[in-house]
Amino acid sequence: MTLQCTRCSHEHALADFAWRCVRCQGVLDVAGFAAVMPDPTALTRRASTLWRYAEALPVPLPAELTMGEGMTPLVAAQDAPGVLLKADYLMPSGSFKDRGAVVVTALAQQLDAGRIVADSSGNAGAAIAAYAARARIPCEIYVPAATSTGKLAQLHAYGAIVRRVPGSREDTAAAAAQAADVPGAFYASHVYNPFFVHGTKTYVLELWEQLGGSLPAVLVLPVGNGTLVLGAYLGCRELLAQGLIARMPRIVAVQAEGCAPLASAICENLDDSADITPSATIAEGIAIARPARAAQILAAIRHTNGTIVTVKENQIRAAHAALASTGLYVEPTSAVCWAAIRAGLLPLTTAQHDAAPQAVAPLCGSGLKGPSV
Repeated sequence: MTLQCTRCSHEHALADFAWRCVRCQGVLDVAGFAAVMPDPTALTRRASTLWRYAEALPVPLPAELTMGEGMTPLVAAQDAPGVLLKADYLMPSGSFKDRGAVVVTALAQQLDAGRIVADSSGNAGAAIAAYAARARIPCEIYVPAATSTGKLAQLHAYGAIVRRVPGSREDTAAAAAQAADVPGAFYASHVYNPFFVHGTKTYVLELWEQLGGSLPAVLVLPVGNGTLVLGAYLGCRELLAQGLIARMPRIVAVQAEGCAPLASAICENLDDSADITPSATIAEGIAIARPARAAQILAAIRHTNGTIVTVKENQIRAAHAALASTGLYVEPTSAVCWAAIRAGLLPLTTAQHDAAPQAVAPLCGSGLKGPSV
């Protein structure tokens, strides 16, 4: 395997710890790996973790690293027939980011990395810090200064060195990138490290298995940096290529109205992120004004005939409260998909066919560490 630039196709050895193209600064993808889904009979004998899809993952499982991540439950959405919610906030560190973090950390361990660097608005950093602690690799996490106290406490508890950066989320990413360029640093970025996306694709692989070998018509996903959108798209493509699904589901991504560069790009028919002036949003996990993989995200969504919608702050707050009233306590970012569903922004029909759900949305992060609403 190598890492290949999406812009100029230059290849980089894994052992070089490259996180962007050394020639043109483009983002990198994994090259030289062909995913294979295990035989369904074999799956019945495997542990209920994301590592049950070992043949579809580009790194082997270090036995001491896993904390049982994956195979999160599906919950019926109340007052929305045909909609299921996947409870990824029940992951070991409290968010779906464990899917990518465990795969990236396994790679760091395989490459004998001496130090891990990452940046995050909270959840990705917590996930990387948790698995770095399991791997006994020193870890340094860069976060925006305004990151919620619950997420900061979690990072400190894992033993990570926490660097709080004043300014925007982009300022945090720039500070982490500078640290990542120091020789010997392994940049476990959920944005730049493409192994992270191979971890998040297990969201769709699990969904396919839980729904009896099918996927819903619509995948509703929050989008900021796009790791879940890109992972879901990759997983769907791999299932389709192996004849395990008959069609690609539509991806409907959701952004907060105050920070929606990708939704604006869809409206303006752009191939890359729109230039915006973001405003504050309680959906801090997707408050990304300049996604590094914007072009890939937009292309993926368009390839599925999907779209990107936006929700207002009052809609996010109302959706957050509505989920909690049915026993689902998630962080505000996790409520954006439910806000879009409640607002009727999805291409759903009223007719129901068989027992197959029309749409599935993730509950991405625990409310125990999110900002107060």
